Amino acid sequence: MLTSDKDNLIKMFERSFVENWELPAVSDYGTPITLTYAQLAEKVAMLHLVFHSCGIEKDDKIAIMGRNNCNWVAAYLATITYGAIVVPILQDFKANDALHIINHSDARLLFVSDTIWECMDIDEMKKVKVVFSLNNFHPLSSRLKREELTIETMQEMLAQAYPKGFSKEDVHYDARPNSAVASINYTSGTTGFSKGVITPCNALAANILSFYQTGGLFRGCRHVAFLPLAHAYGCGIDFLGVLTYGGHTTFIGRTPAPKILLQAFAEVKPTNVLTVPLIVEKIYKKQIVPQISKTPIRWALKVPFLSDAVLGKIRQQLIDAFGGQFEEVIIGGAPLNAEVEEFLTRIKFPYAVGYGMTECAPLISFTPYKDGYKPLSCGKILEDMEIKVVNPDEQGVGELWVRGEHVMLGYYKNAAATREVLTKDGWLKTGDLGYIDEDGYIFIKGRNKTMLLGPSGQNIYPEEIEAKLNNMPYVMESIVLQHEDHLVALVCPDYESTDTMTAEEIEKAMEENRKVLNNELATYEQISKIKLYPHEFEKTPKKSIKRFLYTAMATD
Repeated sequence: MLTSDKDNLIKMFERSFVENWELPAVSDYGTPITLTYAQLAEKVAMLHLVFHSCGIEKDDKIAIMGRNNCNWVAAYLATITYGAIVVPILQDFKANDALHIINHSDARLLFVSDTIWECMDIDEMKKVKVVFSLNNFHPLSSRLKREELTIETMQEMLAQAYPKGFSKEDVHYDARPNSAVASINYTSGTTGFSKGVITPCNALAANILSFYQTGGLFRGCRHVAFLPLAHAYGCGIDFLGVLTYGGHTTFIGRTPAPKILLQAFAEVKPTNVLTVPLIVEKIYKKQIVPQISKTPIRWALKVPFLSDAVLGKIRQQLIDAFGGQFEEVIIGGAPLNAEVEEFLTRIKFPYAVGYGMTECAPLISFTPYKDGYKPLSCGKILEDMEIKVVNPDEQGVGELWVRGEHVMLGYYKNAAATREVLTKDGWLKTGDLGYIDEDGYIFIKGRNKTMLLGPSGQNIYPEEIEAKLNNMPYVMESIVLQHEDHLVALVCPDYESTDTMTAEEIEKAMEENRKVLNNELATYEQISKIKLYPHEFEKTPKKSIKRFLYTAMATD
């Protein structure tokens, strides 16, 4: 456990606000909105007063749901520095799934984007007292039996509390031990499957310190944040890490098209780039493959001295695409396509792949490019973490278990699920299969959990989608597969119920199922196509479908 004042999560932010008072802290891309550390600290102070007026106590839960922006950051920081527990919710979740999380987490306040609130109702929320707009903090709905809160009354509270104006001397947060809970992050938004990861302050502080030790965080560093802040990966580094060391984060509020993202990189010129494989793979396929597929280039790549010149030019183009001033591109969230990684290695592009999970807030392993990152690996285990391979096979591949500072406390109100993954002596069963080489590098060979990754790093759990689809008419069983950035459902029809139907009628029924299913799913979980499969799927002795046998069928 990190115990010094220097390592205390809350004191990290207190110190950063004071030391970086005049520097830019956060910006909303495409708008004139930029907050300095002073302005962000003042927003946090105002929200503390609002929380007090709403009767919020230490360890109460406050939910946040909406697109990335400066107010999202202020609400999060205000919550944890007040002593409350933040519950980030992915903005893409359907209203019913979000409602389940709000109620299951016992949230007392909700910050939400105006457009999302249009599909919600405070009467369906068991404990929420007030709902605030993430657009401008205006109260959208309230159960309080007193004078209505307004933007004006909030500002009046601030003026009364700090009659001489809010200054850096006023930044002081009550000591909160690193053992205290900072957040509850839900791994999924589907009712009945949601698991709330209880993350202590210690895990977040350890993540920040681990990345700082790699040299990725420093005063004045610049990041472009397009991964959802409600996702542990984007939140831990692009937001929390950058702000504890005086950096500046520019937020892209919506899932960006590659064109918008590349434009933002060109303007901001980030000093490090955090991304997911899908973004890198899209850039490779759209910008690099067309070049190297041309006959003259293919010929040149076969000639040693010409090959070096061509690859050097492509490398520079790729570096320029990410802004040209970064130290490395850090890729995480899912395995990187091997063909893409081999090409990046060939052109000596500065990249590194890390490994993590929400249950570790999220970092488990990472080795920077400059420190000798080994291609196709996930780097080495972080200094404050342990790892072991359990029940390895002849090739040394087994389930990866980890233990250390980053590990969660358990799943909120779900002791059974906690016991399944956390041992009594603190080991977390990752559910991932892999091995560790002689140099200590971790290689992932398979994902027991079968998790897929959405366009902006959202976790997609195919079993949950399949559970819904399997309950629909004429469906016996199904597998959800991923092809590029699309999801395809492979369905074995229930031939008893379709015995009198023509093939055309079955396909029409499946298309109707797809439309109904998509209405129940988040945007990033949408099924683009249902393909029919003529037989039951091959299964293990435990009756689990052997998914790896069907992966290629997503492209047929």
